[in-house]
Amino acid sequence: MASGEPRLLAVSDLHVAYPENRKLVEELVRPTHPGDWLIVAGDVGELFADIEWTLSLLARRFDTVIWVPGNHELWTPKEDPVQLRGDQRYRRLVELCRELGVHTPEDEFPVWRGAGGPAAIAPLFLLYDYTFRTDPADDKAAALAKAHAAGVVCSDEFLLHPNPYPSRDAWCRSRLTITARRLDAHDPSVPLVLVNHWPLVRDPTFVLRYPEFALWCGTERTADWHRRYRTVAAVYGHLHIPRTTHYDGVRFEEVSIGYPRERKMYGGLPRGPLRQILPAEENP
Repeated sequence: MASGEPRLLAVSDLHVAYPENRKLVEELVRPTHPGDWLIVAGDVGELFADIEWTLSLLARRFDTVIWVPGNHELWTPKEDPVQLRGDQRYRRLVELCRELGVHTPEDEFPVWRGAGGPAAIAPLFLLYDYTFRTDPADDKAAALAKAHAAGVVCSDEFLLHPNPYPSRDAWCRSRLTITARRLDAHDPSVPLVLVNHWPLVRDPTFVLRYPEFALWCGTERTADWHRRYRTVAAVYGHLHIPRTTHYDGVRFEEVSIGYPRERKMYGGLPRGPLRQILPAEENP
């Protein structure tokens, strides 16, 4: 049954390989109005079949779905029949989304014209380049060595292959160039909702339980993008610390569901699994 007016909603880090998360998606990730849009900011799952199941379900429920990849979608687990790596895996996921009618970072920015709009939804795929370092004097090698010594190493180092790029940070640099070119060409009279799996600014990583993990959380090269481009809100996930913050007057929404053990530890999802992006909530 329809309720109120259409909303632009967001969620990330569904991790549907966990039965509790799959059940949550089946039961709770639903629109309240037939005109609702949904942003899915990455980390749906690791297996291609799980990603397909989830995005297919959401595409049937919501008027419009916008997806960006997280690091988990880009993994190539040995148990996945789809053994594509790196950019080839990403391109196959884009093909899947187009088959389902889901918007991707390779498509034109859809424009939300409901309450709080108009606003163009800009799905970004940027990766990270190891510049979020605990000691700014370190280079990449030194920072990684310290992370290894601390026992904090992201599984990307083993499962996220950068092919055909020589490294994940080289792939990141390519994506930054491609994406900045698209954003530069956007009509500034229409504000943007920037959507990226990794936070565009480093500040959200300062509350990480393990500071070394910030290496795999973004790039310093996007630190001014929310000011450089006319941005009404920035949506991200990855950190599994759902909250609303503001930087330079711009609202940032971390919208992850995260792992079941985390929800139990932190008291669940008091704001529910879906975050309202537009119209902006008066008292989030």
